[in-house]
Amino acid sequence: MPKNTKTKIERIILASDHAGFNLKKNIKNFLTKKGKKILDLGTESTVSVDYPDFAHLLSKKMKKNNRQLGILVCGSGIGMSIAANKHKNVRAALCYNAKSARLSREHNNANVIAIGARLTKKNVALKCVDTFIKTNFKGGRHLKRIRKI
Repeated sequence: MPKNTKTKIERIILASDHAGFNLKKNIKNFLTKKGKKILDLGTESTVSVDYPDFAHLLSKKMKKNNRQLGILVCGSGIGMSIAANKHKNVRAALCYNAKSARLSREHNNANVIAIGARLTKKNVALKCVDTFIKTNFKGGRHLKRIRKI
């Protein structure tokens, strides 16, 4: 088993509900300034929408290419992560600080980060995203565990 699995990320897919819309805009601007290729699946305003619709939309796009990461933002991050994890080959992690984002990638090989806009300050959310996209899966003993999922 490989000791460290490094994958070149080609694209980052974003989606949010109405509660996560403003934070999603901030994340998109942050990633665009870093030169990342972005696919924004919406929502496009703070008008109320159903978060599962956006989690499912992003998850379906994730299945088509393993060289991409997803970012979901809703009020708590919980609903989005639950909905996304219903999909095969999606490992969505609800992250609340840089350490949780790093460990979700290193140990769990998460390919989607979920963030709660009502619970996470903007600067913390951006640190989570930055850490998530920079961190690689460690492989090794963790790969055995991932295969059991």
